[in-house]
Amino acid sequence: MTKQIENRADISFLMEQFYAKIRADEEIGFYFNTMIKDWEKHLEKLTDFWETNLFAVKKYKGNPHEVHNEVDARFESNITADVFGIWLNHWFQTIDEHFEGENADTLKRRARKMSTFLYMSMFEHRKKMGESSFDSLN
Repeated sequence: MTKQIENRADISFLMEQFYAKIRADEEIGFYFNTMIKDWEKHLEKLTDFWETNLFAVKKYKGNPHEVHNEVDARFESNITADVFGIWLNHWFQTIDEHFEGENADTLKRRARKMSTFLYMSMFEHRKKMGESSFDSLN
């Protein structure tokens, strides 16, 4: 049975269900399992992020672009658009399993947009890092 996403508790539940799938995913789980040491703290931060995003409460503090650029650098720029696609498929699937309504649709839409922005940010960061490496050789 699905329900509306109405509050922080619903978002927290979504984070737990979603990241259980991500952590177990054979193709992308290792990125997360390698980088995240304190899952409880990470899930709390992600709950803050999505609560801020959906309900406009000012809880999240951080820079997702910077963090994802660091993760990409750690994995030697091997994070592909496919990784984001797998992440999005799990996101949509988890939302659809547990939730319905306008807020569920909003979270899907915003995640799709966010994944595009984050991947483009990583792509731009790779170019800058490549340029600075090239400049240091000259």
